[in-house]
Order: sequence, then C-alpha cells, then structure tokens
Amino acid sequence: MNILLMLIPVALILVTIAVWFFFWAIKSEQFDDLDRQGANILFDEDLHEQKKQQPTSPKANDSEK
Repeated sequence: MNILLMLIPVALILVTIAVWFFFWAIKSEQFDDLDRQGANILFDEDLHEQKKQQPTSPKANDSEK
C-alpha cells in the first residue's frame, strides 16, 4: 500500500510532462504540415544530386568564366 503513495505522484508528474510536451508541439506548429515531410523522403535523392551539381565555392564560379 505504501508503494501507491510513491507511484501516484510519479504518474501524475509523467502525465503532466507529456501534456506539456503535447501543447508545446502544437504551439510550435509541429503538426501543421504533415504531408510535406512524408513527401520529402520520396524526393531526397533528387535534392542531393542537385546540390552536388551546384558549385559550392565562389572560386569555382570564377574558373568557369
């Protein structure tokens, strides 16, 4: 019976933390655009190939001119 005196406050603290994180996620707009993140994984390779083709330094642009 004494264990309940410890488990109930611990459970309430964990629930409070979970609710706080949930409202934080809503406030920081984590759930606004769910479709875009799902589609990004499909086009991930295309973005990496485009980045490899673009010059990364200004010196590379000077040598081409």
